[in-house]
This record gives sequence, C-alpha cells and structure tokens, in this order.
Amino acid sequence: MTTTGATRWWPDGGPPRGATFDGDGVTFALWSPMAERVEVCLFDGTAERRIPLTEQLFGVWFGHVHGVGPGQRYGFRVHGPWDPWTGHRFNPAKLLVDPYARAIDGEPTDHEATFGHVIGRDDTVRDDRDSAPYVPRSVVVDTRFDWGTDPRPRVPWSDTVLYELHVRGATMRHPRIPAELRGTYAGLAHPEFLGDLVDLGVTTVELLPVHHFVSESMLRGRGLTNYWGYNTLGFFAPHADYSAVGGGGGQVAEFKAMVKALHEAGIEVVLDVVYNHTAEQNEYGPTYSFRGIHNVAYYRLDGSGRRYRDLSGTGNTLNLRNPDVVRLVLDSLRYWVEEMHVDGFRFDLAPVLTRGEGDVDMSGPFLAAVGQDPVLSKVKLIAEPWDLGSDGYQVGAFPPPWSEWNDRFRDAVREFWSGSSDGVRDLASRLSGSSDLYRRSGRRPFASINYVTAHDGFTLRDLVSYENKHNDDNGEGNRDGQDANRSWNAGVEGETDDPAVVSMRLRQARSLLTTLVLATGVPMLLAGDERGRTQAGNNNAYCQDNELSWLDWSENGEWPKLRETVRTLLRLRRDHPVFRRLQFFSGRLDPSGGRRDVGWFSPRGREMDDAAWHDSSLRTLGMFLAGERTARRAPSGEPVLDESFLLWLHGGDRAVNVTLPGTPWASAYALVLDTSETVTTHRAGAGDRLRIPPHTAVLLRAD
Repeated sequence: MTTTGATRWWPDGGPPRGATFDGDGVTFALWSPMAERVEVCLFDGTAERRIPLTEQLFGVWFGHVHGVGPGQRYGFRVHGPWDPWTGHRFNPAKLLVDPYARAIDGEPTDHEATFGHVIGRDDTVRDDRDSAPYVPRSVVVDTRFDWGTDPRPRVPWSDTVLYELHVRGATMRHPRIPAELRGTYAGLAHPEFLGDLVDLGVTTVELLPVHHFVSESMLRGRGLTNYWGYNTLGFFAPHADYSAVGGGGGQVAEFKAMVKALHEAGIEVVLDVVYNHTAEQNEYGPTYSFRGIHNVAYYRLDGSGRRYRDLSGTGNTLNLRNPDVVRLVLDSLRYWVEEMHVDGFRFDLAPVLTRGEGDVDMSGPFLAAVGQDPVLSKVKLIAEPWDLGSDGYQVGAFPPPWSEWNDRFRDAVREFWSGSSDGVRDLASRLSGSSDLYRRSGRRPFASINYVTAHDGFTLRDLVSYENKHNDDNGEGNRDGQDANRSWNAGVEGETDDPAVVSMRLRQARSLLTTLVLATGVPMLLAGDERGRTQAGNNNAYCQDNELSWLDWSENGEWPKLRETVRTLLRLRRDHPVFRRLQFFSGRLDPSGGRRDVGWFSPRGREMDDAAWHDSSLRTLGMFLAGERTARRAPSGEPVLDESFLLWLHGGDRAVNVTLPGTPWASAYALVLDTSETVTTHRAGAGDRLRIPPHTAVLLRAD
C-alpha cells in the first residue's frame, strides 16, 4: 500500500528524488512538473503492479510504498500531453527508467514498442503498445557499505599520473585473475591487477564511462555493442554488465569495493562522465526515460520543439539551461563523490555543458554551480574542451580549477616524432606546460593533461605502425574515425617481422613515452600502451568488445618490454621535482647561478635564437631543466637543490652530433636514458659532442 497523506516534510519541500529505502518501505519521487498523472510500477518477474503517486510538490510526484525494499525492480509511467509539435512526448504506454535510479538491470530489446511514436510513420503519431517487456528496470538499492577508514589518496595535481582504463577491457585476458572476475569491478580490485598498477607507478585511474549505458540498435543490428559506453541511460547507476555479481543492486556494492581497494593501494579513481547527451537519440529514437518524463526540460529543442539540437553528434543534447536538469547533474556528481568515494571526473564534450542559448559561456550556470559547490570544487575536474558546436573548440578557455585534455600537446608531439612538424617552436611550448594556453587564466602547468594516445584513436603501437586507419570491422566502410593521425609506420604499413622496422618502431614508442612523461604538465597514459597493445590499425574501436580492444597480458616478443621504460620514466618523474613543476618557467636569469630555469639549445650547443626558432627544417631540440630548491634538507640544514637535466629530442632520420652546453649550465653530463639503446657515451664534459641516432630521445643528468 502507499501513504495517502503528507506524512513527511523535507527541508527542500519534497523527498529525495529517486527511490529511498527507509527500512519500512520505499519512497518513490519523480520530477515531472508537466505530468497529469504518475504511476510507479513494481515488477515481480513479468508481473506488474501499478501504484499512483498521489502527492505532488514543486513538480515532484511522490509516495511511500510499504513492504518493498532493496532489489525491487521498478519503473514509472507518466501521463500527459502528446504534442510533439511543441515538444511534449508523454506516453504512459512506455515504461520509464528513473533518472535517479541507483541501479539498472536489463538491456533494451529491439522492438517497435520501445519507441514513443509509430515506426514507419512520422514522429508525431503516438505508439500505444506497452514497452515494459522490452526495456530495462530501475532497482531499489540499499546504499549502506562499510568503508572502514578508506584512506582516500588525494594526490596533488603536480604528482598525478593518469592511466586511462576500460573496466571490462583491462582484465578480460588477464591470466592470473579468476575467470569469473575478469572484465568486472571486482577484477580491477584483484591484487594481481592492483599490484601491476602500483609497480608501474601510476597514481590515478581514469575509467571510461561506468554510468549505466545501452548500445544503439544500429550497433546491435550489426552484431556489435557500444564498448566505450558513451551512451548513458542512468547517471547514478554503475553499469551492471561490469559487475561479477550481475544485477539486483549488487553492482553498487561491488563498485564501492573496487574504489576502496584502489584507494588502499594508493590509487585515485576518476570517472569519464557523459552529461552532454543521453541514450534516447533524436526525435526518432527510443523512449527509455527522460523523453517521456519532461522532454521540453531535459533536452535542447529547436524551433517549436519538435526537433532536437545535436551538439554531441548523437542526436540530442542535455539541456543544462534548466535549473532542475543542472540539479540532476550536480546531484549525480555529488553522489559519486560522497556515496561512491570517487576522486574526480573527466567531462566528455565539456563545452556543451556551458552553453547558453547557443554560444559557449564559461560564466554560465553549470560551471558556476560546480565552482561554488563545497563537494565538487574539491575534486579533480578535467574537461574534454571541445564539442561539435560552431565555437566548440575551447582548449585553454576553462576557468580554474579545471584541467583540460590538451590535444595541442598530442598533435605537436606526434608531428615532431613522425617528421611532419614545422620546426620545434610548438614542441617547446608543449614541453614547457603550454603556458600560452593556461597562464592567462591564472592556472598552473597541471591544467594541461598531456597525452599522445587515448581511447579515441590509435594505440601507441599502432601510432608507430600505421599511417592509415583500418576500421573495416566497424561495419561503416572505413569511413569512421580520424583520417589525420600524424603517424609514421617506419616504411611498412601494419605488423611485420622485419627486425629493423620493429626496432625503429620500438625506438619511436620509447621516444614518444619519454616526451610525454618528462614534459611539464600532467601525463596521461593509455592502458596497454606500456605493453604494446595493438588494435590492428583501428582508430575508432568504440564498438569492438573483443580481443581487438582488450588488454593483452602475454609477455611474447619485444613490445611488453616497453613497460620497463614506463616504470623508469615514472620513477624519474616521481623522484625529481624538476619534472613536476608547480609554476610555469619564467625564463629569467638567476643572478646567483647565472642560468635560467629552462634553457633551449640547438644542436650546436648554443641557446636558440630567432633564426633557430623559425627554422622549419630543424628536427633537434635540447631542453635544459634547472633544478630548484626542494623541501629536502642537507645535514647542514641547507635546502637541497634538485638535480638538473638536459633532454635532447631528435626527430630526424639521420644521426646528429650535438654539443653539450657548458658554463653556467653544467661542467659535465651523465647518461640517464637513451631511447635508441645504442648510445655508448655514458659520461661527457661540457663542450663535448654527443652523437644521437635518428628518432631518439636522450636524457642526461647535469653535474
């Protein structure tokens, strides 16, 4: 039964939205201010019991149902006007997922009843067939969990090393993880996997979307799935298919256990979140949730309201101009921080979230709300700073304390090592933290999330093995994915047994990794790059839930040895603050030492002049990083200077002789790292010449 009177009072004028279990029963609450009637539908198998929600306050329909509890499957039916010409698409024949559901079970079935309109007619003719047999269910969840002390790592931005990771793909092929745990949250929490992360030296995993998502019918029709997960259905629910226990709400506890285990290993958890669109696509898409609850509020609509605005490339755009939609997103974010204990977020197509009527507005309601929120303003916030709108490219434009994926770093580094760069000017800017992008807004070098590979594009191995995309398995005629990859295959397209080609590709990979990890800013590694994972040249594997995308844990061949290179680089970064700068370089002379905090050198050993900076044929750059005073103290009590380093990057296809800078920079140098693994000179004096092989990075410690 359900209560009939207003027996409770909440400070904000209504109950918490969603399904709240109190030990006696569940309060169901749904925001739908334009609805004429709302029913909560309880399911026992296929049997359905409909209960009217008779209370309404400030647009929220609610009621308390005694005798139900965690594990209860439910949905909503919302009665209201069907008037697509003005944006209203209420249809009580369609079972709707709760936007605040803490868990969701089941996959949609491809059936015409899942659409609010009649397929084959235009989108204005209502379909009155019941969708309940074909759509997912919301699940009531008991949110209690024993976190213990949960030592949240809280890694400073300057010390952060991000590791972009897919929950399923990470452990599906892991030989030392039990088969029943592979591809799950529990798999990531397994000691074998955690030990590997800790040993590698990453501080923070950035998980590809874990909000409950569904695959598009187009993909299911081709026998594929939405593997990456950028097709959200529930913003509060961890994706059920990533749970070893399955559904029924157990996925929530399993996710929490994963976060707790990662924290105990000293590793933060950042979520890749998709608040720019939902899984309902455009006006011709299915009705799963938002469309049938309050279409004109949840989505950006064009003209009279019949058509959807698409700034995400998926058919719809979530409407963050509406205060209640902003509340949904903020409630979701706070839930993942406070209840699920995650440490931050990477926002997919973040400019969409800032838009007013049309243009990007960095002072708009969403960013303002996040910036003043006492919970969200204290976690890591990362923007993917572009969308598909007319002014959608916003790299460098987000306000403090946001950090951003820096695709200009990616492009400059790829172009340099592939031999297509216009000299070294842009490379130097990216190596030194991209101050041209971030200094003017008062941000620090850690505003730049540096990367050379990510889930979207080539893996590192493919970047040095393919010049063209090979996406035929996606079923789109190889038309999908980027054409401009800024890659170089060392003369042979694809995999080869030629030892000279393989050796050059490994050298290129080591050089790219060295540039990434030692550059100023926050490095982000793509999971599996350290083991030479390949996608056979597919640069858009969003629909490949198979061995093409899963991490390969075998130790065969030379590629897995890249892992030792990454371990060495991350240890160098961790041990030397000069690679983890808190401030941008000033370039000013230090009167006491007679040198700058950074020095740029041509192969002749001289500081770069205007002619060198504008030499488009230059393929060699030296970067001297002067050690700073650190918090460490010598026995005498004097501050200890961090060591100084000279990094040479040579992207040419012939060896080059470089002259090592002398006073005041250094009197001698010692070899630390050589990505060609052929340099035999381990110590050299100032003014000496060092021969650097083609496509090689060399790191020297300055004495």
